[in-house]
Amino acid sequence: MRKMSPSLRKQQMQYLSLVLPGMIIFTFGLIVPMFLSFYYSLTSWDGMTVEKPFIGLGNYVKLFSDPYARNAWWFTIRFTLWNTIIQNVAAIFMAVALDSGIKGQKLMRTIFFVPCLISAVVVGFVWLKLYGNVLPALFKLMGLQGSLAMLLGKEETVLQGLLIANNWQWIGYWMLIYLAALQSIPSDLYEAAKVDGANAVRQFINITIPMLAPALTICIVGITTGSLKVYDLLVASTNGGPGRASTSIIYYTYSTAINGRQYGYGSALTISVVFALLLVAFLQVKVLKKREVQM
Repeated sequence: MRKMSPSLRKQQMQYLSLVLPGMIIFTFGLIVPMFLSFYYSLTSWDGMTVEKPFIGLGNYVKLFSDPYARNAWWFTIRFTLWNTIIQNVAAIFMAVALDSGIKGQKLMRTIFFVPCLISAVVVGFVWLKLYGNVLPALFKLMGLQGSLAMLLGKEETVLQGLLIANNWQWIGYWMLIYLAALQSIPSDLYEAAKVDGANAVRQFINITIPMLAPALTICIVGITTGSLKVYDLLVASTNGGPGRASTSIIYYTYSTAINGRQYGYGSALTISVVFALLLVAFLQVKVLKKREVQM
C-alpha cells in the first residue's frame, strides 16, 4: 500500500479540521436528540422523575386516537396548504412585476424583504396590536364598518388572521428567489416567442413558468416545511386559541410535553412531525425535480 505524502496528509487534516466541528454539532445537536426522543417515545416518562416506564408503542397508539392531536394536525395542514398556495402565487407575480423594469424597483424590493428579517414572535405581537387597536381605530376614523380585531378572536377567522401575518412576513423572501431566477432566464427566448407571435400570457405560461421550475422546487419545499413547523407566531398572537382553533402540531407537542408533563407522549408527537416533514419534503422534491428544465 502506497504511503500518503506529507503534503496530502496535511491537506486532509486541514479539511477534517473544517468539517469536524460541524459534524460534532450536527451529531450532538440533532442525531443524538432524535434517537433519545425515539427512546422516550416508547416510555411513559413525565420528564421529571428518574423512572422511565417502558410501554412500547402505546404512545403511538394514543396518537392516532387523540382528538386534540387530530385537530392540531388539521389546523397545521390547512395553514400549510394556504401558505404554500398564497406565498408562491403572490411571490411569482410580485417578482414578475419587479422584473418588468418599473420605477423604484430597488426600494420596493427592500420594503418587501424587510419583514422576513423580523422575528416571528415580534410579528405576532405586531399583528395582534394591529388587529386589536390600530386597524379598528383606523376603520372608525374613516367611518368604515367591521372589526378586524375579531380575526384572531373567533375560531372561524383565526386562520385567516394568522395567514395574513405570516404571508406579510415571508412573501418578500420568496419573491427575491423568484426574481433571481427570472433574471437568469435568457432574453433570447422571449424575443423568439415574440417573433412567433406569442403574447405576454403565452410567454409567461410557456417560458417563464417552466424556467422557474428549480426556484419553484426550492420555494414550495421551503414554504411547506416552514409552515408545518409554525410555532413562534402562535405563541405571540393567539396562544393556540381561541379554544384550540389555532393549535398547531408543534404547539400541541410543546404544551403536551412541557406543560402537561407527558414527555413520552410528547416525544412520540415529535417523531410523527419529523416523519411527516421528511415524507413531505421527499415527495415534493421527487415530483418537482421531474418538472425542472435542465439548462
